[in-house]
Amino acid sequence: MPDAMKIFSGTASQALAKEICKHLNCELGKSETKTFANDNTFVQIFENVREVDCFAVQTSITPVNDNLMEALIMIDAMRRASARRINLVMPYYAYARSDKKDMPRIAITASLVARLLEAAGVDRLICMDLHAEQIQGFFNIPVDQLLAAPIICDYLRSKKIPDLTIVSPDAGGARRAREYADRLGCDIAIVDKVRDKTGKGITVHNIIGDVKGRPCVLVDDEINSGGSIIKALGACRKFGAKKVYAAATHPVFSKGAAKRLAESDLEEVIVTNTVPIKEHCDKKKIVVLSVAKLFAKAIENIHTGSSVSVLFR
Repeated sequence: MPDAMKIFSGTASQALAKEICKHLNCELGKSETKTFANDNTFVQIFENVREVDCFAVQTSITPVNDNLMEALIMIDAMRRASARRINLVMPYYAYARSDKKDMPRIAITASLVARLLEAAGVDRLICMDLHAEQIQGFFNIPVDQLLAAPIICDYLRSKKIPDLTIVSPDAGGARRAREYADRLGCDIAIVDKVRDKTGKGITVHNIIGDVKGRPCVLVDDEINSGGSIIKALGACRKFGAKKVYAAATHPVFSKGAAKRLAESDLEEVIVTNTVPIKEHCDKKKIVVLSVAKLFAKAIENIHTGSSVSVLFR
């Protein structure tokens, strides 16, 4: 790769960043992040980045606020070191679910994060499978949203599952399920799910579509507590599904989620490495697919001025 490009990593994405560099045949840039006794974060770039096209890789995992702040400080350090362009590779976008004002007197935090990133000095954002596509409109800079569907569909295709049905765990994910179904040439079904006013309780009323006697794949953008997937699994079983798989881009896996998934009768839980799987998680049934090659190609195309949309196919 040209010398005018360098890739750096925050502490949340070291493994992914190293894999991206391997695909690009380049070395990961040298930097250091540490925390002082007063809990302040310190970031130092150890390489000359003057007039360099810099790519900072930092996803949003627990502790989210610390990792977001680290990204902001890294960006500011690059800007003050006269980087030509600063591209933030944030595979999983922080606060993506807070994308609208659906309750009185609350913040649209996804928009706030966009303003913070721009204020820090980001020139471009590269992410994957945003919870809501309108988040791209919160920015006044280019936003490239990569898709995990081609990678996950390739894996499902390799399993050669006959009479497969793609199932959306709720109506809001119908468009995503349709994209998967179109790629795989199979049928689609939608779980008729309602959340209570607290956002915690979930009631499943019906399934729109035929799952009886069929293997099904529940698809979503992320798995957090696992509650939605488990409820949708129960609905699929109730209406006669033969086998049920789950596929999601971001394995957030809040406390207890991996255990719940492992103890369920899901055949597999297919995820990507946009978020590193926690070391203490029960990894039974979890299949992790790498998105490093896709991000590497996106970085290469952005750096050389080539099309990024060709990667969406």
